[in-house]
Amino acid sequence: MTTLTKRRDFLAANGGRRAPMPAFVLLVRDRGDGDPAMRIGYTVTRKIGNAVVRNRIKRRFRALARSVLPMGGVRGADHVLIGRSEALVRDFARLEGDLAKALRKVAR
Repeated sequence: MTTLTKRRDFLAANGGRRAPMPAFVLLVRDRGDGDPAMRIGYTVTRKIGNAVVRNRIKRRFRALARSVLPMGGVRGADHVLIGRSEALVRDFARLEGDLAKALRKVAR
């Protein structure tokens, strides 16, 4: 699983399927290039908080992706997690359940 770094990949993922949850919005877009690898990107805007808060949320998202995405992610797709302020205080087990639910929703 690799990380998205280029702006064009994030913009392309914005055109894919979305699943809003209380702590994040999941965007998933099939790349259609035949590569089965999953890629993940994280976005937390300055409206959420200062750099410390944003980095803490992104660390939680990275741990979340490591635990849920390998078994529930969409193969050959780009995944983007857009953080909301609830991501900082929500229980990690509930975040895992939310991500699994969002992945099931997007896979339909």
